[in-house]
Amino acid sequence: MTVFVPAEELNERIHSGQKQTILAALWEPREGKAWSKFQSEHIPTAMFCDPAVALAGMPGRAYGRNPLPPLDVLARHVAEWGLEKGRPVYIYDTGVGLFAARAWWTLRWIGLEDVYIVDGGFAAWDSQGFDTVAGPGNVNVHASMELSAGGLPVAEIDQLHQFKGVLVDAREASRFEGRREVLDLKAGHIPGALNLPVYDLFDEDTRTVGEVDQVRARFARLGITQNTKPDEVVVYSGSGNHSSLLLAAMAHSGLPVSTHYVAGWSQWSANPKKPVARHV
Repeated sequence: MTVFVPAEELNERIHSGQKQTILAALWEPREGKAWSKFQSEHIPTAMFCDPAVALAGMPGRAYGRNPLPPLDVLARHVAEWGLEKGRPVYIYDTGVGLFAARAWWTLRWIGLEDVYIVDGGFAAWDSQGFDTVAGPGNVNVHASMELSAGGLPVAEIDQLHQFKGVLVDAREASRFEGRREVLDLKAGHIPGALNLPVYDLFDEDTRTVGEVDQVRARFARLGITQNTKPDEVVVYSGSGNHSSLLLAAMAHSGLPVSTHYVAGWSQWSANPKKPVARHV
C-alpha cells in the first residue's frame, strides 16, 4: 500500500486539474505562528490543519499529552475541509513528517482510505522549485461525512497488562532507555517494549521514507512480518505522533497496520501505579 507519495506526483495532479484535498498539518509552540507560516507560503489549494486543535483532545495526566480528539470536534474540521470518501487527501508538514502522519493516522482511523503523505514534506516540494502561494488557503465546500471510529485498531492503557504480543516504542533510543526525557514526567519505557526509533526508517537529509525492503527488514528484526496480525503488535510513542509516523511507514512497506496505543508514554508515565523500565 502506498502511503508516502513524491512531491512530483502531487504537483502533476494539481496541474492536470485532478480533484483532491491538500492539508498542511503545521504546528508551532507559539500561538498563531503556524497560521502565520501557512499564510506566508503553502502548496497551492492547500488548507490549514492545526494538529493541536483538530487532531488531539484535551491533555491531562489521565489522558496523555495528545489524546484522540472527541469525534464531534474532529467532525467539525472534517466538514470544514470538505473531506469525503472517495476523494483523495494529501497531507504535508514542514518538519520530519510527525504531524502529517498524525493526520494520516487519524483520518484512516475515522474511515477514510485514500489518504497520503507527501514524502519529504514541504522541503521536498520547495527543493523541486514547485509553485507556492500565500494567503488564507483554499476555500472548500463543506461536506457531511459520517465519522466512524475504528478504521484502525487502538489500545487502551489497561489492555497492555494482558498483552502478549510485540510492544514497540517508536521514540529515539535516549528516551526509550531513560537517559533523557524533557516532555514527560518520567524517563524510561513500558516494561517489555522493544525500541524501533522511527527516524531510523527515514533518510536523515531528505526526510523521505526508506526503501520498502529496508523498512521491512527493520520490522523483521522485531519479529514483525507480513504474516503478523494487527492485534499481535502494539505501537506507542510519547503521545501518538512518532508512533503515527512508524505506523505510516509500516503501511507503506506493505505490513499490516498494527494497533496504536495513542496516549503512549505520556499517559503511562503519569500513572504512579505503572512500572517503568530503564536501560542505563
